[in-house]
Amino acid sequence: MIPGLGLWRAGHKVLGGVIIGTLVALAAGLGIFAMINRTALTAAAIDPNLWYGVAAALLVAALGWVVVITTTHLALRPRPAGAVQRIVGGALVGLLSFAVAAPLAFSANVAYTSASFLSTTFESGSDDTKVNGADPWNGADRWNVLLLGGDSGTKRASSLGARTDTIIVASVDIKTGATTLFTLPRNATKMPFPPDSPLHKYYPNGFTDPSNVANAEYFLNAMYRNVPAHVPNDILGKTKDFGAKAMMVSVGYALGLEIDHYAFVNMDGFKDFMNAIGGITVNVNYRVPIGGRNASGSNPEQAPSDYIEIGPNKHLTGGYALWYARGRYHLDDYSRMERQRCVINAVIKQADPATILANYQAVAESGKKTIKTNIPRELLPAILDVALLAKNAKLRSLVLSPDNGFVFGRPDWVKVRSQVQKSLRETTSSNTETPSASPDPSTSASPSGSASPSASPSKKPKSEDLEDACAYHPKDGTKK
Repeated sequence: MIPGLGLWRAGHKVLGGVIIGTLVALAAGLGIFAMINRTALTAAAIDPNLWYGVAAALLVAALGWVVVITTTHLALRPRPAGAVQRIVGGALVGLLSFAVAAPLAFSANVAYTSASFLSTTFESGSDDTKVNGADPWNGADRWNVLLLGGDSGTKRASSLGARTDTIIVASVDIKTGATTLFTLPRNATKMPFPPDSPLHKYYPNGFTDPSNVANAEYFLNAMYRNVPAHVPNDILGKTKDFGAKAMMVSVGYALGLEIDHYAFVNMDGFKDFMNAIGGITVNVNYRVPIGGRNASGSNPEQAPSDYIEIGPNKHLTGGYALWYARGRYHLDDYSRMERQRCVINAVIKQADPATILANYQAVAESGKKTIKTNIPRELLPAILDVALLAKNAKLRSLVLSPDNGFVFGRPDWVKVRSQVQKSLRETTSSNTETPSASPDPSTSASPSGSASPSASPSKKPKSEDLEDACAYHPKDGTKK
């Protein structure tokens, strides 16, 4: 099973030695390279061209190994060989060839899938998003990413465009992984743009209809499709997704954070992603509808096909996980927002690297269909390091809701920014191992939304610990 060894034994010592020596040299070279230059190895691992090359090399290796096995058999076969010996020998060669070629072919397919996933989902950093290898975060101490969940697939009319009904900002402490989720209601109005943004010229009073604040075409969830339809798409510079870029600017200004990147998750492919990672385990505190539709205008009410019943530690995969995140029949938007943050918490805390690796092809394929982002490939190693920290860090959440004094028709963004800064300090305080970096709680968001992490005493915290918020505390019947 060692390529070249059979040829060596058959007397073809030069050819056998060359094959064995080449394999040993390659293995030793890769091992030494990995030990002395981990950064370069990591950088190479996120290069799709490398993975395409690996896929091709593995296929060539599989073919070459089969040739070596066949050649070795012919060199060692007794002469003259009887019919039985030829049949048995041929069968053995076929079996050995399959045994070595199948794993290599499978590995080549995985390498090709990796290349396709990296090239399709993540782009190389553009001029304004270049990643510094020595300091990928460019001196920032927080990473702020806008998470958008929307319907834009086969079950939604293309004329309606994408609708971002999930709007969450994850603010991550790069040093500790401590994360705060800020969830905005989809019907938030008067979304502001900073005075120095080109978008401010078009929406000086925010994204709103001056004659009718309740016009749903000017709610936050309509910004993704409507701003690009009415504004020149080049005013924010070169971008592949102007709607997402506009939301980054507006949501960031509303919260007082500089949004670094966005990730758009197509909810139509979400169930495939949930299956690929093995599902999630959540506490279901009230019956969550599967399907169904609330009455709206001339559209009659439609009852759900089923419910996810109340219970602790329920393992949900595929469609069940999807409807846990999006079910809204006879429920309000805020209950759905609460469940969505529990889904994020479950994915962060429960995603098992072994399961992901075992189902890597499914994860990559679903990722290509489900995720659209402007995160550059070069930042992926740094994000992976932070994600590993986040698994063991405290996660907190602030939902902009009436309970926090948020009025969707008359939002007080100054108050919201103050709540955001307080929530960030609460997250830092809850992670007791995190050192305080500044005693000044009045500091506004720094580049990349960095907030003063010093915690000040408070009678009532603004944010919630997600472990507590997502714990099992059942309610009778369907939540109203």
